[in-house]
Amino acid sequence: MNDTVVPDVFAPARLGPTTLRNRIVKAATFEGMSPDGVVSDRLIEFHRTAAAGGIGMTTVSYVAVSKDGRGAPNEIHIHDGARPGFERIAETVHAQGAAIAAQLGHAGPVGSLPGKTPLGPSKGRTIMGTRITEITTTQIDGVVEDFVRGATMLADSGFDSVEIHLGHGYLLSSFMSPKLNRRTDHYGGSIENRARISREVLKAVRSAVGNRIAVTAKMNMRDGVRHGLEIAESIQFTKLFEADGHLDALELTAGSSQQNPMYLFHGDVPRKEFAEVLPGIQKWGFKLFGRMFLKEYPFSEMYFLPMSSQFRAALTMPLIYLGGVNTAASLQRAMSEGFQFVAMGRAVLRQPDLIARLQEGSTTEGSCIHCNKCMVSIYSGTRCVLDAPQPIQLG
Repeated sequence: MNDTVVPDVFAPARLGPTTLRNRIVKAATFEGMSPDGVVSDRLIEFHRTAAAGGIGMTTVSYVAVSKDGRGAPNEIHIHDGARPGFERIAETVHAQGAAIAAQLGHAGPVGSLPGKTPLGPSKGRTIMGTRITEITTTQIDGVVEDFVRGATMLADSGFDSVEIHLGHGYLLSSFMSPKLNRRTDHYGGSIENRARISREVLKAVRSAVGNRIAVTAKMNMRDGVRHGLEIAESIQFTKLFEADGHLDALELTAGSSQQNPMYLFHGDVPRKEFAEVLPGIQKWGFKLFGRMFLKEYPFSEMYFLPMSSQFRAALTMPLIYLGGVNTAASLQRAMSEGFQFVAMGRAVLRQPDLIARLQEGSTTEGSCIHCNKCMVSIYSGTRCVLDAPQPIQLG
């Protein structure tokens, strides 16, 4: 680096109009605690614990912009009945001194709702063989309006930030993928066309919330699948988003929730644990094809840094580093590499008070062993199963 002063990761920092008590964000990790489509008491306690543990901002995940935009039945979705829960969880997190964000998205082709046909940029099939319907331009306009309604509700409910989901094969992400987007209209083909829906959403959301809350996005660097989005094109997309000026920060990620989820996580592959919880025919299908679905990517500290650094070199906007941060040294390295914030997921799931411990110096690294068995716990409430192995019933 040059002579630029490296910020203290534990010092207060501005994220758009919001001041965080430190530069560490709890990454959006699906909680599986909302069977009624609203914030539950368990979800409030989950984020209260993270806030009490010293995190700068915790992220509720995942909030669908509509009932049809859910990826699974037990997800929060934007509707009038969700507002009281949003207000309660924001108030609870603020009482612990942390800020609160929500990841807002439309599942699109990764949706798996019973009786529902998922929408995508083009016709196709999910990994389970479910037909994907091509979304119409009228439906696209409706999705943009749904994002505005969701972001406005979150702002009105006391949230400090909204994270627009542009990754992991969800609807907006799928439009950027040359593998999934084969349209011939003004939403397909060129970089500008494939970026159109995301730019429309970001512009509309920023116009709706103004400077009341921060607006960030979670964006794929690459999909990790053959013929999917790769780094060179992804950088072009991010340059368009940066030029538009609607984002306060961009969080860099990778992988496809449906086609290559382990590319995001890295570490051990919990195939046996997944096979045990899947019902009926899905269990047998997973036993046959699970090795193809859950590929192996050995864990290494800051495993996304080589990719993320290419984006840091190409952009001037604030970036949030994500991927394999477990130590105080990694937090500081992210700062020295030019990232403004750091997102942590599994490490904080294992130790909700890890940030406070790292800041006070009572430890220098987290105890997460990257076994990834927490991935399976989304069916009963996301948790570290090593510390809470007993089944948890939703309700």
